[in-house]
Amino acid sequence: MTKKAHDEGNRGDGPVSEERLDPAVLRLAGILLVGILAPLFDATIVNVALDALGRDLDASVSTIQWVVTGYLLALGMAIPLSGWSVARFGGKRTWMVSLGLFLAGSVLAGAAWNVGSLIAFRVLQGIGGGLMIPTMQTLVAQAAGGRNLGRLMAVASMPALVGPILGPVLGGLIVGNLSWRWIFFFNVPVCLATLVLAWRGMPAASPQGGQRLDVPGLALLSPAVAAVIYGLAQVGRHGGFADAAVVVPLAVGAGLLAAFAVHALRTREEPVVDLRLLRVRSFGASTGLLFLAGLSLYGALLLLPLYYQQVRGEGVLAAGLLLVLQGIGALLIRVRAGEFTDRIGARPVVLVGIALAAAGTSPFALAGPHTDQLLLGVALIVRGAGLGAVTVPAIAAAYQGLHEKQIPHASSARTIVQQVGGAFGAAVLAVILENRIADHAPAGGPGLAAAFDHAFWWSVGFTVLAFIPAFLLPRRASDRGGAAAGTTGASPDAP
Repeated sequence: MTKKAHDEGNRGDGPVSEERLDPAVLRLAGILLVGILAPLFDATIVNVALDALGRDLDASVSTIQWVVTGYLLALGMAIPLSGWSVARFGGKRTWMVSLGLFLAGSVLAGAAWNVGSLIAFRVLQGIGGGLMIPTMQTLVAQAAGGRNLGRLMAVASMPALVGPILGPVLGGLIVGNLSWRWIFFFNVPVCLATLVLAWRGMPAASPQGGQRLDVPGLALLSPAVAAVIYGLAQVGRHGGFADAAVVVPLAVGAGLLAAFAVHALRTREEPVVDLRLLRVRSFGASTGLLFLAGLSLYGALLLLPLYYQQVRGEGVLAAGLLLVLQGIGALLIRVRAGEFTDRIGARPVVLVGIALAAAGTSPFALAGPHTDQLLLGVALIVRGAGLGAVTVPAIAAAYQGLHEKQIPHASSARTIVQQVGGAFGAAVLAVILENRIADHAPAGGPGLAAAFDHAFWWSVGFTVLAFIPAFLLPRRASDRGGAAAGTTGASPDAP
């Protein structure tokens, strides 16, 4: 950022929205965006290929699902390490190592000779991806210095908004026309290009050094996240939350999370994730909001393709192409959402976004086999716009009022919460849908559409719940001090 812009910001001259974005920060965000596409697309692309993987590797459904589950568990366990790694080794080194791990896992997964080797290499991919996602947010937020967070997060959050929507389309095209191995080889040029860009274009920030890894905290938090995600992943397979395969890992995960909370609040050393950040009103409200956003986004992303395929009889690729409209809605709104967040604060933008998301989901709760396709297409665009208007300011608000040392902790905690929220939403809506189908449409027929309507109404309800934490978000634009001013602590935001 230029000295003139910095001085004007400190004097409070002019609205935040008129300040030009620092070209160096934009360049950094662009480099990171290219790399983050790989893990965000990979997670959804592989889901489309599971059937082909099972046939080619002669593996049962219960075995092949570990290609996805193993990746998610490794990703969840690696996330808590990202904050410490950035502080200890520096952001550039952490980013390049994590990208290298993901690249190596992709190459090896594409060359896998049996299902066991594929699962093992997916775990390696998951470790790299788990480090990359929060590291990206940390580097962008630190480079921004607490300024123009809305517009910068509009750029940084773009892959997270469109990845789950465009991923199935890309996966369908690859599986339909090439070998399943190209699902993993697709990542290779992306990762190589990003490594070159990062080596040449990323600033080599000096690591803080000397920071000890909170081994007891990591030993509690990483398996806790993995156990919770695994338990939620088993809900659909076992028809509900009552089965021991679901209850046991969820109970173990909850117990470990409670133990970690006690440890993190009592330790004199710096914890692997600092839970005291939840005392900061903007971060606490944003975290709750992102949990519900993950629940709404990923839960409905389970329902939408199933609705098009099972109720309307569309193919996998056609259903994926129809869902692109949701991504278009998110792309159309994200820049404006960031600008308004910088100008008037996160709260009003998020409130409008929640209303749009609920309005865009409601037509599917009233839809049947022959509902007008144009109406549903418009609803998807509106829903995508709503999700973009919620996610961008919520992420920006998570960093408001935090100083630079707190940002890696905030990124790790935020990513964990969003991952668990997405897994929880998908699990709950899957059970609601399956139970409704079993009760009212065991053999398909007209009751099938009604079962989907019921599940979509639940999704609308989850979306409306997000109004509660949204009202706790700061109603004014971010203070100009923040991270840039090197604050020594974070105080609760004014209501």
